[in-house]
Amino acid sequence: MTRPAPILKEDDFFVANIKVPPCSVHTRQHSLTIAGMVSDLSSLVCRRTNFPSILQMGMELKELGTTGAKVPEVGIGTYRYEAGPGLLRKAVELGAFLIDTAESYNNEEVVGQAIQGIRNRVFVATKTRHWKYAEVLRSAEGSLRRLGIDSIDLYQLHWPNAAVPIAETMAAMETLVDQGKVRFLGVSNFSVPELKKAQAVMRKYQIVSNQVRYSLVDRSIQLDVLPYCQRNHVTVIAHTPLAEGLRNILSFDSQDVLGQLAGATGKTKAQIALNWCVSQPGVVTIPKTHSLEHLSENCGSSGWRLTEEQMAMLDKGVHFRRRSRFEARFRRFARNTLQRLGRP
Repeated sequence: MTRPAPILKEDDFFVANIKVPPCSVHTRQHSLTIAGMVSDLSSLVCRRTNFPSILQMGMELKELGTTGAKVPEVGIGTYRYEAGPGLLRKAVELGAFLIDTAESYNNEEVVGQAIQGIRNRVFVATKTRHWKYAEVLRSAEGSLRRLGIDSIDLYQLHWPNAAVPIAETMAAMETLVDQGKVRFLGVSNFSVPELKKAQAVMRKYQIVSNQVRYSLVDRSIQLDVLPYCQRNHVTVIAHTPLAEGLRNILSFDSQDVLGQLAGATGKTKAQIALNWCVSQPGVVTIPKTHSLEHLSENCGSSGWRLTEEQMAMLDKGVHFRRRSRFEARFRRFARNTLQRLGRP
Protein backbone atom coordinates (compact mmCIF):
# COMPACT_ATOMS: atom_id res chain seq x y z
CA MET A 1 0.00 0.00 0.00
CA THR A 2 1.41 3.37 -1.02
CA ARG A 3 1.67 6.07 1.61
CA PRO A 4 -0.51 9.06 0.80
CA ALA A 5 1.28 12.28 -0.01
CA PRO A 6 1.29 14.77 2.88
CA ILE A 7 -1.37 17.44 2.52
CA LEU A 8 -0.66 21.15 2.63
CA LYS A 9 -3.63 23.46 2.65
CA GLU A 10 -3.65 26.86 0.99
CA ASP A 11 -2.93 28.76 4.21
CA ASP A 12 -0.12 26.41 5.27
CA PHE A 13 2.70 27.77 3.15
CA PHE A 14 5.52 29.27 5.17
CA VAL A 15 8.60 30.52 3.39
CA ALA A 16 11.26 31.19 6.01
CA ASN A 17 9.92 34.28 7.83
CA ILE A 18 6.90 34.77 5.57
CA LYS A 19 3.49 33.17 5.91
CA VAL A 20 1.78 33.27 2.56
CA PRO A 21 -1.89 34.19 3.08
CA PRO A 22 -4.84 32.54 1.34
CA CYS A 23 -5.31 34.02 -2.09
CA SER A 24 -7.07 33.89 -5.41
CA VAL A 25 -7.55 30.13 -5.34
CA HIS A 26 -10.03 30.56 -2.46
CA THR A 27 -12.84 29.41 -4.74
CA ARG A 28 -11.52 25.88 -4.53
CA GLN A 29 -12.48 24.10 -1.36
CA HIS A 30 -10.29 21.03 -1.77
CA SER A 31 -6.83 20.68 -0.23
CA LEU A 32 -3.74 20.81 -2.41
CA THR A 33 -0.95 18.25 -2.34
CA ILE A 34 2.63 18.83 -3.35
CA ALA A 35 2.40 15.64 -5.37
CA GLY A 36 -0.32 17.30 -7.41
CA MET A 37 2.01 20.04 -8.71
CA VAL A 38 -0.79 22.60 -8.82
CA SER A 39 0.64 25.21 -11.14
CA ASP A 40 -1.55 28.20 -10.38
CA LEU A 41 -0.94 28.05 -6.60
CA SER A 42 2.74 27.41 -7.27
CA SER A 43 2.95 30.53 -9.40
CA LEU A 44 1.11 32.53 -6.78
CA VAL A 45 3.55 31.49 -4.04
CA CYS A 46 6.44 32.57 -6.26
CA ARG A 47 4.79 35.87 -7.16
CA ARG A 48 3.91 36.85 -3.60
CA THR A 49 7.26 35.89 -2.06
CA ASN A 50 9.77 36.31 -4.90
CA PHE A 51 10.80 32.78 -3.94
CA PRO A 52 11.32 29.69 -6.12
CA SER A 53 8.22 27.55 -6.32
CA ILE A 54 8.26 24.96 -3.59
CA LEU A 55 5.53 23.07 -5.43
CA GLN A 56 7.50 22.98 -8.66
CA MET A 57 10.59 21.85 -6.79
CA GLY A 58 8.60 19.02 -5.17
CA MET A 59 10.06 19.86 -1.76
CA GLU A 60 7.86 18.80 1.13
CA LEU A 61 7.56 21.10 4.14
CA LYS A 62 7.24 20.02 7.76
CA GLU A 63 6.23 22.01 10.80
CA LEU A 64 9.04 22.87 13.21
CA GLY A 65 7.82 21.56 16.54
CA THR A 66 4.46 23.21 17.15
CA THR A 67 5.62 26.67 16.04
CA GLY A 68 3.52 26.89 12.88
CA ALA A 69 6.70 27.62 10.91
CA LYS A 70 7.40 25.22 8.06
CA VAL A 71 10.86 24.12 7.01
CA PRO A 72 11.90 21.91 4.09
CA GLU A 73 12.32 18.29 5.02
CA VAL A 74 15.66 18.37 3.20
CA GLY A 75 17.90 21.30 4.05
CA ILE A 76 21.67 21.62 3.83
CA GLY A 77 24.28 21.15 6.54
CA THR A 78 27.64 22.90 6.61
CA TYR A 79 29.87 20.83 8.88
CA ARG A 80 33.28 20.81 7.13
CA TYR A 81 31.66 22.65 4.25
CA GLU A 82 34.13 24.07 1.70
CA ALA A 83 32.10 24.85 -1.43
CA GLY A 84 31.50 28.57 -0.86
CA PRO A 85 28.35 30.71 -0.82
CA GLY A 86 27.20 30.00 -4.38
CA LEU A 87 26.11 26.44 -3.72
CA LEU A 88 24.17 27.50 -0.63
CA ARG A 89 22.26 30.05 -2.70
CA LYS A 90 21.50 27.33 -5.21
CA ALA A 91 20.17 25.17 -2.38
CA VAL A 92 17.68 27.91 -1.54
CA GLU A 93 16.61 28.08 -5.19
CA LEU A 94 15.99 24.31 -5.15
CA GLY A 95 13.79 24.56 -2.06
CA ALA A 96 16.33 23.51 0.58
CA PHE A 97 16.07 26.85 2.36
CA LEU A 98 17.00 25.46 5.81
CA ILE A 99 20.73 26.15 6.21
CA ASP A 100 22.38 24.76 9.33
CA THR A 101 25.72 26.01 10.64
CA ALA A 102 27.47 26.52 13.99
CA GLU A 103 30.02 28.83 15.54
CA SER A 104 32.39 25.85 15.84
CA TYR A 105 32.19 25.18 12.08
CA ASN A 106 34.02 28.45 11.36
CA ASN A 107 31.86 29.11 8.29
CA GLU A 108 29.07 31.37 9.52
CA GLU A 109 30.59 34.14 7.39
CA VAL A 110 30.17 31.96 4.29
CA VAL A 111 26.52 31.38 5.16
CA GLY A 112 26.15 35.12 5.71
CA GLN A 113 27.54 35.82 2.24
CA ALA A 114 25.20 33.24 0.73
CA ILE A 115 22.05 34.79 2.20
CA GLN A 116 22.82 38.43 1.42
CA GLY A 117 19.83 39.90 -0.36
CA ILE A 118 17.67 36.79 0.19
CA ARG A 119 17.39 36.75 3.98
CA ASN A 120 13.61 36.50 3.97
CA ARG A 121 13.83 33.34 1.86
CA VAL A 122 16.11 31.43 4.21
CA PHE A 123 15.63 29.65 7.53
CA VAL A 124 18.95 30.09 9.35
CA ALA A 125 19.94 27.64 12.08
CA THR A 126 23.16 27.88 14.04
CA LYS A 127 24.58 26.56 17.31
CA THR A 128 26.46 27.75 20.36
CA ARG A 129 29.24 25.82 22.06
CA HIS A 130 28.93 27.86 25.25
CA TRP A 131 26.84 27.19 28.35
CA LYS A 132 27.35 29.97 30.91
CA TYR A 133 24.77 32.74 30.80
CA ALA A 134 26.96 35.66 29.70
CA GLU A 135 28.94 33.48 27.30
CA VAL A 136 25.80 32.29 25.53
CA LEU A 137 24.69 35.89 25.00
CA ARG A 138 28.11 36.86 23.62
CA SER A 139 28.15 33.76 21.45
CA ALA A 140 24.84 34.71 19.86
CA GLU A 141 26.06 38.24 19.20
CA GLY A 142 29.09 36.82 17.44
CA SER A 143 26.96 34.55 15.29
CA LEU A 144 24.64 37.40 14.35
CA ARG A 145 27.61 39.53 13.36
CA ARG A 146 29.25 36.80 11.27
CA LEU A 147 25.96 35.88 9.60
CA GLY A 148 25.14 39.53 8.97
CA ILE A 149 21.57 39.19 10.22
CA ASP A 150 19.42 40.67 12.99
CA SER A 151 17.76 37.46 14.17
CA ILE A 152 18.60 33.75 14.12
CA ASP A 153 15.67 31.53 13.17
CA LEU A 154 16.78 28.50 15.20
CA TYR A 155 19.46 28.76 17.89
CA GLN A 156 20.69 25.40 19.15
CA LEU A 157 22.78 24.32 22.11
CA HIS A 158 25.42 22.22 20.35
CA TRP A 159 25.70 19.58 23.06
CA PRO A 160 24.93 19.27 26.77
CA ASN A 161 27.50 20.15 29.42
CA ALA A 162 27.22 18.51 32.82
CA ALA A 163 29.60 21.09 34.32
CA VAL A 164 27.14 23.97 33.90
CA PRO A 165 23.57 23.91 35.26
CA ILE A 166 21.20 23.53 32.34
CA ALA A 167 18.89 26.11 33.93
CA GLU A 168 21.58 28.77 33.53
CA THR A 169 22.14 27.91 29.89
CA MET A 170 18.49 27.78 28.91
CA ALA A 171 17.77 31.03 30.77
CA ALA A 172 20.28 32.71 28.48
CA MET A 173 18.65 31.10 25.44
CA GLU A 174 15.25 32.41 26.51
CA THR A 175 16.70 35.87 27.06
CA LEU A 176 17.83 35.89 23.43
CA VAL A 177 14.25 35.20 22.33
CA ASP A 178 13.00 38.01 24.59
CA GLN A 179 15.52 40.34 22.97
CA GLY A 180 14.33 39.43 19.47
CA LYS A 181 17.71 38.01 18.51
CA VAL A 182 16.43 34.45 18.21
CA ARG A 183 13.08 33.09 17.01
CA PHE A 184 13.14 29.45 18.13
CA LEU A 185 15.26 27.35 20.48
CA GLY A 186 16.68 23.89 19.89
CA VAL A 187 19.29 21.50 21.21
CA SER A 188 21.71 19.08 19.59
CA ASN A 189 23.07 15.67 20.61
CA PHE A 190 20.75 15.46 23.64
CA SER A 191 19.63 12.15 25.08
CA VAL A 192 16.10 11.79 26.43
CA PRO A 193 17.13 12.42 30.08
CA GLU A 194 19.12 15.48 29.01
CA LEU A 195 16.27 16.78 26.89
CA LYS A 196 13.79 16.29 29.73
CA LYS A 197 16.02 18.27 32.10
CA ALA A 198 16.29 21.10 29.59
CA GLN A 199 12.54 21.13 29.01
CA ALA A 200 11.85 21.19 32.74
CA VAL A 201 13.73 24.48 33.24
CA MET A 202 12.10 26.35 30.35
CA ARG A 203 9.97 29.19 31.71
CA LYS A 204 8.58 30.87 28.59
CA TYR A 205 9.46 29.01 25.41
CA GLN A 206 9.62 25.49 24.07
CA ILE A 207 12.53 23.47 22.80
CA VAL A 208 11.38 22.81 19.25
CA SER A 209 14.15 20.59 17.87
CA ASN A 210 16.91 18.13 18.68
CA GLN A 211 19.66 17.68 16.09
CA VAL A 212 21.12 14.17 16.23
CA ARG A 213 22.86 11.61 14.05
CA TYR A 214 20.38 9.47 12.13
CA SER A 215 20.56 7.46 8.94
CA LEU A 216 19.45 4.23 7.35
CA VAL A 217 22.50 2.51 8.86
CA ASP A 218 22.75 4.35 12.19
CA ARG A 219 19.48 4.03 14.09
CA SER A 220 20.58 4.57 17.67
CA ILE A 221 17.95 7.25 18.24
CA GLN A 222 15.12 4.85 17.41
CA LEU A 223 15.30 3.24 20.85
CA ASP A 224 14.41 6.33 22.89
CA VAL A 225 15.19 9.74 21.37
CA LEU A 226 13.07 9.48 18.23
CA PRO A 227 9.88 8.15 19.88
CA TYR A 228 10.18 10.68 22.70
CA CYS A 229 10.60 13.58 20.29
CA GLN A 230 7.70 12.36 18.15
CA ARG A 231 5.41 12.09 21.17
CA ASN A 232 6.37 15.54 22.40
CA HIS A 233 6.39 17.36 19.05
CA VAL A 234 10.12 18.05 19.05
CA THR A 235 11.40 18.02 15.48
CA VAL A 236 14.36 15.73 14.90
CA ILE A 237 16.96 17.31 12.62
CA ALA A 238 18.94 14.37 11.29
CA HIS A 239 22.57 15.13 10.57
CA THR A 240 24.90 12.78 8.67
CA PRO A 241 21.94 11.10 6.90
CA LEU A 242 24.25 9.51 4.33
CA ALA A 243 26.64 8.16 6.99
CA GLU A 244 29.51 10.44 5.89
CA GLY A 245 29.36 9.09 2.36
CA LEU A 246 27.04 6.83 0.37
CA ARG A 247 29.77 4.20 0.18
CA ASN A 248 29.40 3.70 3.93
CA ILE A 249 25.69 3.00 3.52
CA LEU A 250 26.33 0.64 0.60
CA SER A 251 28.74 -1.35 2.76
CA PHE A 252 25.75 -2.30 4.93
CA ASP A 253 23.64 -3.29 1.91
CA SER A 254 24.96 -6.72 0.97
CA GLN A 255 21.71 -7.63 -0.81
CA ASP A 256 21.68 -4.44 -2.94
CA VAL A 257 18.24 -3.48 -1.68
CA LEU A 258 19.00 0.16 -2.50
CA GLY A 259 19.81 -0.83 -6.06
CA GLN A 260 16.58 -2.79 -6.39
CA LEU A 261 14.52 0.11 -5.11
CA ALA A 262 16.40 2.62 -7.25
CA GLY A 263 15.44 0.59 -10.30
CA ALA A 264 11.83 0.28 -9.17
CA THR A 265 11.35 3.97 -8.37
CA GLY A 266 13.60 5.68 -10.89
CA LYS A 267 15.48 7.34 -8.04
CA THR A 268 19.13 7.08 -7.02
CA LYS A 269 20.45 5.04 -4.13
CA ALA A 270 21.22 8.21 -2.18
CA GLN A 271 17.68 9.47 -2.74
CA ILE A 272 16.27 6.18 -1.46
CA ALA A 273 18.39 6.47 1.71
CA LEU A 274 17.39 10.09 2.30
CA ASN A 275 13.72 9.42 1.60
CA TRP A 276 13.76 6.60 4.15
CA CYS A 277 15.00 9.14 6.68
CA VAL A 278 12.47 11.90 6.03
CA SER A 279 9.63 9.38 5.76
CA GLN A 280 9.84 9.10 9.54
CA PRO A 281 7.28 11.42 11.16
CA GLY A 282 8.74 14.59 12.63
CA VAL A 283 12.14 14.16 10.97
CA VAL A 284 13.92 16.57 8.63
CA THR A 285 17.48 16.17 7.44
CA ILE A 286 20.47 18.33 6.49
CA PRO A 287 22.86 16.45 4.19
CA LYS A 288 26.06 18.25 3.29
CA THR A 289 27.39 18.39 -0.24
CA HIS A 290 30.10 20.18 -2.19
CA SER A 291 28.66 19.70 -5.68
CA LEU A 292 25.64 20.97 -7.59
CA GLU A 293 24.99 17.47 -8.89
CA HIS A 294 24.69 16.01 -5.41
CA LEU A 295 22.73 19.03 -4.17
CA SER A 296 20.11 18.50 -6.87
CA GLU A 297 20.10 14.79 -6.08
CA ASN A 298 19.57 15.45 -2.38
CA CYS A 299 16.68 17.84 -3.05
CA GLY A 300 15.14 15.23 -5.33
CA SER A 301 14.80 12.89 -2.38
CA SER A 302 11.75 14.89 -1.27
CA GLY A 303 8.35 15.24 -2.92
CA TRP A 304 7.58 11.52 -3.02
CA ARG A 305 7.44 8.58 -0.62
CA LEU A 306 8.59 5.00 -0.53
CA THR A 307 5.75 2.54 -0.08
CA GLU A 308 5.24 0.58 3.12
CA GLU A 309 6.57 -2.50 1.35
CA GLN A 310 9.68 -0.67 0.18
CA MET A 311 10.32 0.69 3.65
CA ALA A 312 10.04 -2.85 4.99
CA MET A 313 12.55 -4.08 2.40
CA LEU A 314 15.07 -1.53 3.65
CA ASP A 315 14.40 -2.33 7.29
CA LYS A 316 14.87 -6.04 6.65
CA GLY A 317 17.60 -6.06 4.01
CA VAL A 318 20.00 -3.26 5.04
CA HIS A 319 22.11 -3.89 8.12
CA PHE A 320 22.38 -1.09 10.65
CA ARG A 321 23.97 -0.25 13.97
CA ARG A 322 21.99 0.77 17.02
CA ARG A 323 23.71 1.55 20.29
CA SER A 324 22.24 -0.27 23.24
CA ARG A 325 20.85 1.71 26.14
CA PHE A 326 23.80 0.52 28.23
CA GLU A 327 26.31 1.80 25.68
CA ALA A 328 24.47 5.11 25.40
CA ARG A 329 24.45 5.55 29.19
CA PHE A 330 28.15 4.65 29.43
CA ARG A 331 29.10 7.14 26.72
CA ARG A 332 27.03 9.84 28.44
CA PHE A 333 28.65 9.05 31.80
CA ALA A 334 32.12 9.28 30.26
CA ARG A 335 31.33 12.59 28.57
CA ASN A 336 29.83 14.08 31.73
CA THR A 337 32.85 13.01 33.76
CA LEU A 338 35.24 14.66 31.33
CA GLN A 339 33.14 17.82 31.32
CA ARG A 340 33.19 18.05 35.10
CA LEU A 341 36.95 17.69 34.92
CA GLY A 342 37.07 20.72 32.66
CA ARG A 343 37.19 19.05 29.26
CA PRO A 344 33.83 19.86 27.57
